[in-house]
Amino acid sequence: MTAPFTESTAARKELIADADAAGRIDAWLTAALGAEFSRNRVKALIEQGAVQVNGVLLDSPNRKIKTGDSIVIDLPAPEDPQPKGENIPLEVLYEDKDLIVIAKPPGLVVHPGAGNWHGTLVNALIYHCGDSLSGIGGVKRPGIVHRLDKDTSGVMVVAKNDIAHRHLADQFADHGRTGPLERAYRAVVWGRPRSLAGTIDAALGRSGADRTKRTVKREDTDDAREAITHYTVLERYGEKPDATCLASLVECRLETGRTHQIRVHMAHIGNPLVGDQEYGAAFKTKANLLPEEAKRAVNKFHRQALHAYLLAFEHPTSGKTMRFEAPIPADLQKVIDALKAM
Repeated sequence: MTAPFTESTAARKELIADADAAGRIDAWLTAALGAEFSRNRVKALIEQGAVQVNGVLLDSPNRKIKTGDSIVIDLPAPEDPQPKGENIPLEVLYEDKDLIVIAKPPGLVVHPGAGNWHGTLVNALIYHCGDSLSGIGGVKRPGIVHRLDKDTSGVMVVAKNDIAHRHLADQFADHGRTGPLERAYRAVVWGRPRSLAGTIDAALGRSGADRTKRTVKREDTDDAREAITHYTVLERYGEKPDATCLASLVECRLETGRTHQIRVHMAHIGNPLVGDQEYGAAFKTKANLLPEEAKRAVNKFHRQALHAYLLAFEHPTSGKTMRFEAPIPADLQKVIDALKAM
C-alpha cells in the first residue's frame, strides 16, 4: 500500500486505493488508517453512513476494494467522554444503597463504545441512580463489574459505590471458587452434546484481527486464557431412536468468565447456540429440518439463544448471600415452546 491518502482534515478523510488494493473494503480501510481506527470502528462508520466510495454511499463492509476507488470518510463530531443519563426503562430486581440488580433485556448494550455511544445500560443506570454510581470502573463503565453480550438477556448486578465495586469485582475475579458467586445460563443449542452433563475445559483467545471474536486456542498460545464451562442437558427436542435430537435446552455454569465463553465452547463441541450468527452460522440451515411451526419460530429469532437466568453473590456490606433469577424473555420462550411442541 503506497501513500493512499490524498487529503486529511479534522472532519473528513479522503483516500485513493492504490495498485496493491485488494480484499474487503473494511479490512483495507483499517490497514490504511493505521492505529487511528480499529476494524470495528471502521465497520461502525460504514453502518452509520459515513463512508462513500466513488461518490456513492457505502452500505456494506463486505464490498471489495478496487484499484483507483475514491473513498471519503466523514467523521462525526467528537463524543463527550462522559456518558449522560437517558430515560431508558429498567427492570429492577433489587436495589439498595450499595448495589442494583437488573434483568437486562436482549438488544441492550452494557456500556458505551464505538457505534454505541447512546442507549446503553450505563446511560439508563446514570439516569436511574444519579451521582451514586461508582466511578472505579472507568468513566464509560461506572459501576459495571461484569457484562453480558448485547443480545444476551439476564441478571446483572451493578455497584453504586467504590466499596461495593471492589467487593463485587473481587468475587467475579474469583469466579466463585472460594465464595458464593454463581452464574448460570439457559441456552438452546443445535443437536445435543454427546454426554448429557459434562465440563468443557478449553482455553480461549482472539480469533484473528477481530478484537471481540474468540476461538479455542492451545494453552501455550500467547493470548490463550483458561476457560471452563460446566453444562447439563435439561430438555431434548425432536429426539430420535438413536438418541440424537434436533435441539436441546442446556444449563451452563461458568467457572471462568471469558468473552463469548458459552457461545464458543458449545460451538467447539459441535452444538452451537440457535440463532448465533457469529459462531453457529453454518448450522442455520438446520432449521429446515424442523416442523413448520418450529422452523418459523427459529427463523424469526435473530439473536443467540442465551439467557443468564441466575446470579448469586455475597452482599458487600451485610455479607448475606443474595440470589436472583430472571425468567426467560418472551422471544426465547416462543422458540422453546415451539421446539417442545414438535
